[in-house]
Amino acid sequence: MSAPVESFSVDPSHQGKRLDLFLHLRFPFVSRATIQRLIEQGDVLVNAGLTKSSHRLHAGEQIHLRWPEPKPAVAQPESMPLDILFEDAELLVLNKPPGLVTHPAAGHEEHTLVNALLHHCAGQLSGIGGVARPGIVHRLDKETSGCLVVAKTDAAHLSLAEQFAQRRVEKVYHALVCGELPEATGEIRAAIARHPTHRKRMAVAEGRGRDAWTTFRVLARLTLATLVEAHLHTGRTHQVRVHFQHIGFPLVGDTTYGKRANLRLAELTGYTAPRQMLHAWRLSFTHPRSALRMTFEAPWPDDLSAAMSALKPGADPDFEVQHQAPIPC
Repeated sequence: MSAPVESFSVDPSHQGKRLDLFLHLRFPFVSRATIQRLIEQGDVLVNAGLTKSSHRLHAGEQIHLRWPEPKPAVAQPESMPLDILFEDAELLVLNKPPGLVTHPAAGHEEHTLVNALLHHCAGQLSGIGGVARPGIVHRLDKETSGCLVVAKTDAAHLSLAEQFAQRRVEKVYHALVCGELPEATGEIRAAIARHPTHRKRMAVAEGRGRDAWTTFRVLARLTLATLVEAHLHTGRTHQVRVHFQHIGFPLVGDTTYGKRANLRLAELTGYTAPRQMLHAWRLSFTHPRSALRMTFEAPWPDDLSAAMSALKPGADPDFEVQHQAPIPC
């Protein structure tokens, strides 16, 4: 089977941009280091000629990118339970439990979602870019639960990745935040970048970060906490966590971005969350083959339900969350 090739021309809006950065923005599921390696080994041509990562683009230039055949996955298949919401020949959608690492990394070489997928799909996973993360189009943090789509073919992987990059995937999260949000609805527009001193953290960084946009509405008011529904119009790393910390309402259980607020919550209510209370509740995208719009909703994990029960207002014995239609784009 020949390696898949992507061909496209440079839009005037990208005039002067570095080639490696342009390709990373177009294919965000592939690291910039991998893009640079592909350029160095001749898998990227500009106007049919070899070039460098530092090449500055000109409008109208023709780019041809050949995806190499993926190397055998380093990760080993493992028989692990998966909560599958949908599966066909092109993709599968699952409800990721909290505590499950998406793909192998230093310190997490085993018992990851990729290990489980390699067993479940028995080799039928995409390997675009030659990366050791078969099928993974997007990811959720280890402690975040909820909807996650996995590609089983290269064509599906490219289609889904483009939908994520073009912001045509609807992502709706349920988040439990510390404090009592005064507004019933709102939006947060604040650029996000890597923290200047804590390299594993992200931070709001106006002027140097990538644009990030979250809209939200309150679903339930609890004891010193609020349940919100957050719609991600962009997909930055730790976006929900950083944005709500930025406005003064960090997530319940998030000791990375809200240690003080969580200590106060525990002191006043007696409740300590086992993780950050963040759940990818709804995911909508267009099926790569049928072109049908598909929407999935992931049931809450038990620990989120337990948190709601622990923090429900004592004066309201009939309290329950009213799920509404998602926030419009």
